[in-house]
Amino acid sequence: MKSATEYDLSGVISGFLDKHLVFPLLEFLAQKHLYDVKQIETSKLDLVEKTNMVDYAVDIYQQLNQTDEFPESLRLRREEVLSKLAALKEQVQPIVEFLSNDEHVKLLKQDRTQNMNFLQSEFAIGPAQVDALYAFAKWNFECGNYAAASEYLYHFRTLSTHPERNTNALWGKVATDILLQDYQSGMDDVLKLKELLENDTFAPVPRQLQQKAWLMHWSLFVFFNHENGMNALIDLFMQDRYITAIQLTAQHLLRYLSVAVVVNKRRRNVLKDLIRVIQQEKYEYSDPITEFLRCLFVEFDFEGAHEKLEQCEEVLDNDFFLVATKESFIEAGRQFLFETYCRIHQSIDLASLSKQLGMEKDVTEKWIVNLIRNARLNARIDSEAETVVIQNQSLSAYEQLLEKARALSLRTFGLANAVVGSRG
Repeated sequence: MKSATEYDLSGVISGFLDKHLVFPLLEFLAQKHLYDVKQIETSKLDLVEKTNMVDYAVDIYQQLNQTDEFPESLRLRREEVLSKLAALKEQVQPIVEFLSNDEHVKLLKQDRTQNMNFLQSEFAIGPAQVDALYAFAKWNFECGNYAAASEYLYHFRTLSTHPERNTNALWGKVATDILLQDYQSGMDDVLKLKELLENDTFAPVPRQLQQKAWLMHWSLFVFFNHENGMNALIDLFMQDRYITAIQLTAQHLLRYLSVAVVVNKRRRNVLKDLIRVIQQEKYEYSDPITEFLRCLFVEFDFEGAHEKLEQCEEVLDNDFFLVATKESFIEAGRQFLFETYCRIHQSIDLASLSKQLGMEKDVTEKWIVNLIRNARLNARIDSEAETVVIQNQSLSAYEQLLEKARALSLRTFGLANAVVGSRG
């Protein structure tokens, strides 16, 4: 069995994140003691030195080196940051004063060009001041002033007519939503960003793939902290273009898609398509979570699936995004094991099943009773023989129709890809 660090995706995921979004991951790893504390603190210092959070860098340096001193370079850097912040603040003073007045803000319209003309004629605020607002927001963000950055980025997007900067500002807004733990705004802004990216059809294909991969990674912070996040994750990741991006650039995201599908009982309709992708990518990426599904639904290896499910506990416990899903995933995984086993066996020994599920015999019996009700399985417990008796079940005509429709859809998608590939 591999160690927990070998299944740690923090390093891989960090490559798709803004550096500020990496700090929560490092803090989590420090709490979990997966790595040496000094190694984590050194990584944090390397990262923070690339930002404007000089005081934070000083704190880490002093703690790491057990000293009250700090390098002259950090003192000079602090002076530089404060000087630039003061200069930018002066440049944006007119527009900040305008935005601070609620009555003035109410005068703004939906049309950005109309707003610019209005600001220019009535308040002598032109494109230069609006661009300065973007720079001021970005500098505040780099300084760790996320609330101020969020506010200025929001106002910038209502005024700017510059498409590329508007998109960059929305990326920044998503980052501030995450860092401020404002997950409702984060959900709204992730969906806005998705729409913007999908409308950018003239961008080179590698750039489109890269931006989709970034969006999926950033959205993990939101999806695993929002009440409807699991549904939103499945909706996004299972779209053809995003599945393609996963398969080409970020196969490790299959871990998060798998967890979302397993714990979300209402979305089991996508399980078959997910298993197909996991099977296709097994040589590129696998972990106990994806292997649990592959063992169970491809190999029908129940012993192997049970072993992988046990390994999933440690993987989930040491994953920043998934730690809160551990109990629900393990419970849902046991249900998958039981339901699948029931569908191919007529009789199951309770003692053997208890061992496979890692539960006491009497607890297993009660658990199965509830599960039979919830899963609507045509089964009963024979207390005398200490077995679970299963009656054969066949798919309804409606379920058979759905299965055939899904299969046809997959074949059509495969043929379309083949045609596109032959043209390329």
